Amino acid sequence: MSKRNKIIYWIATVWLCLGMFSTAIIQIFRLQTFGPGSAGNMTHLGYPSYILPLLGIWKVLGVIAFLIPKYPLLKEWAYAGIFFTVTGALYSHVSSGDTFSSMVPALLYLLLIAVSWYFRPTSRKLIMNNK
Repeated sequence: MSKRNKIIYWIATVWLCLGMFSTAIIQIFRLQTFGPGSAGNMTHLGYPSYILPLLGIWKVLGVIAFLIPKYPLLKEWAYAGIFFTVTGALYSHVSSGDTFSSMVPALLYLLLIAVSWYFRPTSRKLIMNNK
């Protein structure tokens, strides 16, 4: 893997993990701010507040999975889980008739997920042996 690809991978992954961790804290503690993942935003989208701590815990576990070395299968599951979470959020914003600006965080997450996944090192990829 080239140095350029490693740098791209780590920049995207660190930004993704920082975003996930910050929204996880907001969700675990059910903070009433109005922004991505906040209690106010989730209420606006029609979700019950009791789902917030669960989503927050899953995000923290996803961050851990992304950052620990090895365990490529766990990383694939984490990428899939955060992808489903973010596309669900995007769909919720579209269905609620929200403005494009409120969808930007979800779109940024999708971009970071795609870049991180695409540029991940071989040691973090799930290698399937076809025999």
